[in-house]
Amino acid sequence: MTALTVRLPDDKYRRLKEVAHQRGISVNRLIDEMATLMLAELDAETRFLIRAERGRGNLARGLELLKKD
Repeated sequence: MTALTVRLPDDKYRRLKEVAHQRGISVNRLIDEMATLMLAELDAETRFLIRAERGRGNLARGLELLKKD
């Protein structure tokens, strides 16, 4: 595991601390969860872009798929 030092404005840190407290977790855990969500979002976007690129130029086929029930 890697230790990371992050500099945040005091007010932002206080808000994150409040959110963590409301969720019953540490600020460290909150930031870990936020990073996990951001990476999952990036992975989903990457998969979407790869699939979109594979389908580029196949407009007719795409429209056929949309017509299916």
